[in-house]
Amino acid sequence: MASERITLQLPGGRELSLSSPNRIVFPEPGITKHELAEYVLAVADPFLRANGHRPVSLERFPDTVDGESFFSKNPPKGTPDYVDQVVCTYNSGRRHPQVVLSEAAAIAWAVQMNTVVFHPWASLADDTDNPVELRIDLDPQPGTDFGDAAAVAPALRDVLREAGLEAWLKTSGNRGIHVFCPIEPTHEFLDVRHAVIAAGRELERRMPDKVTTNWWKEERGERIFIDFNQANRDRTMAGAYSPRALPGATVATPITWDELAAGVDPTSFTVRTVPERLAAIGDPWETVQAAPGRIDTLLEWWQRDLESGLGELPFPPEFPKMPGEPPRVQPSRAKKD
Repeated sequence: MASERITLQLPGGRELSLSSPNRIVFPEPGITKHELAEYVLAVADPFLRANGHRPVSLERFPDTVDGESFFSKNPPKGTPDYVDQVVCTYNSGRRHPQVVLSEAAAIAWAVQMNTVVFHPWASLADDTDNPVELRIDLDPQPGTDFGDAAAVAPALRDVLREAGLEAWLKTSGNRGIHVFCPIEPTHEFLDVRHAVIAAGRELERRMPDKVTTNWWKEERGERIFIDFNQANRDRTMAGAYSPRALPGATVATPITWDELAAGVDPTSFTVRTVPERLAAIGDPWETVQAAPGRIDTLLEWWQRDLESGLGELPFPPEFPKMPGEPPRVQPSRAKKD
């Protein structure tokens, strides 16, 4: 028996054949594949402003979000011509094409391919090596939650302003907060990572009981972790307006600083509520790229910290050994050895 299909009418006069439209993707709220496709079309304009025209990894779920998933980077066989691609260089030195979403139809196609979570790079397709945004992940550790990250974020904003950068906010779609600063694409990923570390260390000095840059979990305590390794090449986080593969169908949602101060509830932003939110208040990130800053001051802070004895921090285990990196051995094991 042929699988059930419907035809979606897409912007630009395109059509998309959507298979299994009634398949449940999010069991708890009962959100179907068809509803997910309608969601991405409803948020296509702000989604593309934040995530379009850049390499993106697609997190795909053949069944429900409770089931197995896999990441798709290469454009699969049969990809339509309105889905763009760009060749990217990875930390290993490998190069291969990666999907680029440049129009609403391409986002809907990704949903047809069972994508739930969209993970965009920090760089654009026309210059994949130099990021256009500095990203800082405020990651709550056990014993902390979204409220703790929200209490830290304004102090981080102050640090970044002192460095000449303007910070923008979005919920992670889970417990964390993502702070983004638009930057001129003048430095490659390693420099931007060092800029994130410099900002994180400065915040840590000001709030040592609330914030940590310790890579090893056993050293973090009940503090907000500044996940500096999210700034690496080919390390991504859920993009703005991307659903998360969580029971409530929450969405990584741009918010204002006033909303954060008022005590926003990140679980209220879902596949079903975000389109209404956009219709009511618009996109808080509509002008996010209007005035990009520079990371020169943060790199000066990085150099200052190097000269004072603070060196490189560990990279993720799948990365090649990096210059100046300390041993990738967790402290408790190092003591035993």
